[in-house]
Amino acid sequence: MWSAYEQLVSKVWNYAHVLRDQGVSYGDYIEQITYLLFLKMDEERVELLGEETCIPSQWRWSKLAEKDGDDLELQYRHTLEGLARESGLIGTIFRKSQNKLSDPAKLKRVVSLIDKGGPWVGLKVDVKGEIYEGLLERNASEVRSGAGQYFTPRPVIDAIVKCVDPRIDETVCDPACGTGGFLLSAFEHMKTQSQDREKLRQLKHNALHGVDIVDEVVRLCAMNLYLHGIGNGGSPVHQGDALSGDGGKRFDVVLTNPPFGKKSSYKVVGEDGSVSTEHESYEREDFKFSTSNKQLNFLQHIMTILDTHGRTGVVLPDNVLFEAGRAGEGIRKRLLEGFNFHTLLRLPTGIWYSPGVKANVLFFDKRPASREAQTRELWVYDYRTNVHKTLKTKRLTHADLDDFVRCYRERQETERFRRFSYDELIQRDKLNLDIFWLKDDSLEDIDSLPEPDVLATEIVENLEAALEQFRSVSAELAGEDERT
Repeated sequence: MWSAYEQLVSKVWNYAHVLRDQGVSYGDYIEQITYLLFLKMDEERVELLGEETCIPSQWRWSKLAEKDGDDLELQYRHTLEGLARESGLIGTIFRKSQNKLSDPAKLKRVVSLIDKGGPWVGLKVDVKGEIYEGLLERNASEVRSGAGQYFTPRPVIDAIVKCVDPRIDETVCDPACGTGGFLLSAFEHMKTQSQDREKLRQLKHNALHGVDIVDEVVRLCAMNLYLHGIGNGGSPVHQGDALSGDGGKRFDVVLTNPPFGKKSSYKVVGEDGSVSTEHESYEREDFKFSTSNKQLNFLQHIMTILDTHGRTGVVLPDNVLFEAGRAGEGIRKRLLEGFNFHTLLRLPTGIWYSPGVKANVLFFDKRPASREAQTRELWVYDYRTNVHKTLKTKRLTHADLDDFVRCYRERQETERFRRFSYDELIQRDKLNLDIFWLKDDSLEDIDSLPEPDVLATEIVENLEAALEQFRSVSAELAGEDERT
């Protein structure tokens, strides 16, 4: 027998499928759910809990729920326009909001689902969060080239948070926050460390900071945090390009997975209709090296925003470890000499919604300026060689990374965990830190090949990744032709 909660979740999922068949994407559906659910919960807080509302009376839930047809569509459109002009958390969630359910019948169905599914404030915070996070993950899996780019597997996030171990009196920042996975995991990790009300209040309202460049993503993140009890009047996240400048704030902990994709570029449409490609290189005084490699720039940004003795766990693709040239080698040298780059985790392929991604987690601590190299030794954990994962049949689990977390804490060499001294690292050709030592068993023993479905998935992902690289090269060449 299903509970009322399970029935509600089922209805939400089922109607998402119905709308998709009628031309409404998962992304648009989740966006509209975000707006409507916030309005419904705000009304319940007033009626059931006696709290004050920041939403003007003409835009409240009751005004929507009582209408039908074209009147409902008009009221909803004006509500979105009005709330987009508000400040704080409301303004963040409704920023640039638009009605994607222009068919009044579809809109009425969603409104009725939410209205009759309540009271939402009666659900535990973690239950509401689970419903919303489930929607976000479903969207990521359905739109692999879009939402999946900012969706980091939860086992990876939680393992990073366990290792970095943010404390309740510290500040945490994610400069590419996506839907807020790192901030949520840090919050869950920190909130059990004290029963002090003031510390918990600071944690909920002041300790967490997020930035993302995409409006839609910031909206989803703000709502996700709100449903987990983080932030209320003010918003812990905001829209912006974290790489555009040094905002001056410094943080004890930085946890992040910057967006995949090597180059920063954008299209420019001329008055005559011609299209050209412009490549971005951020000119910042705190950046020691100029480069169009987005991940290298994020690495430099993290170096800046970390407070003295601050620490980080950041997910970055392989190219950061081996890219040649002045910027790549120079940034890696700075990382070794100016910071304590103590641990590197090589992640398996097949765990990302973007195909063919090879990524690592870099753990390093900031140190005061010194003439001596701050990295004494780098410990590398290889969880890629002979590890085969897929998004469906062999998903990454929390248990898969338990051994890494144990090795991180104990610092004892194992088959997968090796120590490399600073002297060894600094002598490597072009300061290449893409380090591995395990033999790929499948190259020597046909019986060691992964299951056919896993192998097929790996082949498809590698082909898709190769095609994406060809497209990137083609776009760059086209851009060169346009400039000449």
